[in-house]
Amino acid sequence: MPAKGASAAEVNLTPEVMQRLGLAFVDWLARSLGREAAGLTVSAGRDSRISGPPLMTALMEGMASGGVRVLDFGMASTPAMFMSTVTPGFACDGAVMLTASHLPSHRNGCKFFTATGGFNREDITELLRLAQRDDLPSADALGAIVTADFMTVYTSQLVARIREGAAHPEHPDQPLRGLRIVVDAGNGAGGFFAGDVLEPLGADTTGSQFLEPDGTFPNHVPNPEHPEAMASLRRAVLEHRADLGIIFDPDVDRAAAVDAHGHEINRNRLVALAAAMVLREHPGSTIVTDSITSDGLTDFIEGDLGGVHHRFRRGYRNVINEALRLNAQGQECWLAIETSGHAALRENHFLDDGAYLMAMLLIELARARSEGRGLGALIAGLREPAESREHRLGVTASDFGVYGNQVIDALRARAAGEPGWVVVPDTHEGVRVACTAPEESGWFLLRLSLHDPVMPLNIESEVAGGVDRITRRLRAFLAGFERLDLDALGPDAGAPAPAGDLSR
Repeated sequence: MPAKGASAAEVNLTPEVMQRLGLAFVDWLARSLGREAAGLTVSAGRDSRISGPPLMTALMEGMASGGVRVLDFGMASTPAMFMSTVTPGFACDGAVMLTASHLPSHRNGCKFFTATGGFNREDITELLRLAQRDDLPSADALGAIVTADFMTVYTSQLVARIREGAAHPEHPDQPLRGLRIVVDAGNGAGGFFAGDVLEPLGADTTGSQFLEPDGTFPNHVPNPEHPEAMASLRRAVLEHRADLGIIFDPDVDRAAAVDAHGHEINRNRLVALAAAMVLREHPGSTIVTDSITSDGLTDFIEGDLGGVHHRFRRGYRNVINEALRLNAQGQECWLAIETSGHAALRENHFLDDGAYLMAMLLIELARARSEGRGLGALIAGLREPAESREHRLGVTASDFGVYGNQVIDALRARAAGEPGWVVVPDTHEGVRVACTAPEESGWFLLRLSLHDPVMPLNIESEVAGGVDRITRRLRAFLAGFERLDLDALGPDAGAPAPAGDLSR
């Protein structure tokens, strides 16, 4: 993907770099497993990006030069690549997915897996260190590169899970018979879900759109969080009178949905619905989310569902690792989920799999229909904010991390003395402040971006005009920081996003 400061046309992920990364991954695997590279098998897959085929060829050649056997899965999903490491008959020692998720079409990147999960930051650091070595070892004999079909195996796992979960008494093999499900793959790798998962289960997929892989993403931003993408799915659901709409990002590790009434099931609503399904099966479980979830969601998880809501740092690996840590300490946790649509369930290896999450929603939809209720009945008690807005404040300081933390520390100290503002403890990142004055009645969170010189500012309020009131108070304070770009806080920053209604 482009280096920081590079133009959109400049790329630093070249075939030569991919070869070295492939060889370094083999070296890393052999060291980690304490085995000879010649006895290892690795798999490789990619999404629909136009840079994918040549980069993947170079990656596989690099891995083969290390002596391993390489399985070429062609176009695949990120979750499927992980599943190839734990599925009997494949059980690959490692897997690589070539994708840049929802980022612009000229970008690309790699996600690395073993049977223990995806690479953490320290694994990536070590991999890059190995790739830069002058004496990176290669094998005397090249490993074979073999074309293999794993997506059929992966989709059959999803089909079996839905059949088992829905348990339709009359149509056990087609529990979705009579349901119309619209799929929007955003021209990424997720088009398989309509024909290979839904249709064998009896669903009518009329109205599905953008199933054809096209790495230029010509129809809309392939991001389940993006308003344009959700609006496109909503139109398709209403036009075709579908029972549910499903949308994936390009590599299918994230997803969102739209119900039959056109109401979006994403962000807090998706978290609430997933939590409701999990807590019904595992009462009292902890639900780990990212830091920007709403206060109404906390009340719903803990008050209505009897679970424990544990906010943690943004980043899907962060919430997954926190769930793993809690379980290791004896605090039962069955779900780690970000408002971005990354959702990882304990029953599914804590793998963030958008297709698996949608399979769980489809099971719930089939059950709801048999019980004469709507899908949204599970989250009828969720209190949603009247207004919600995110601003992204640019940081022009050369060391944006140090400067951003100075802003956060100063804001935390200032907020502690502000009337009607209460600093929320243990937020794990940034500073979260509860705004208790009746005319504000909400909260805000200022934090550092995980990757970019940006400070995202999330503000919610339960009263009309509350977000603007909170924003004005914040701007007065933040104006003292010259390296902070406050243009996003201006009058044209965008209207508050109204909450929808899923209760019908």
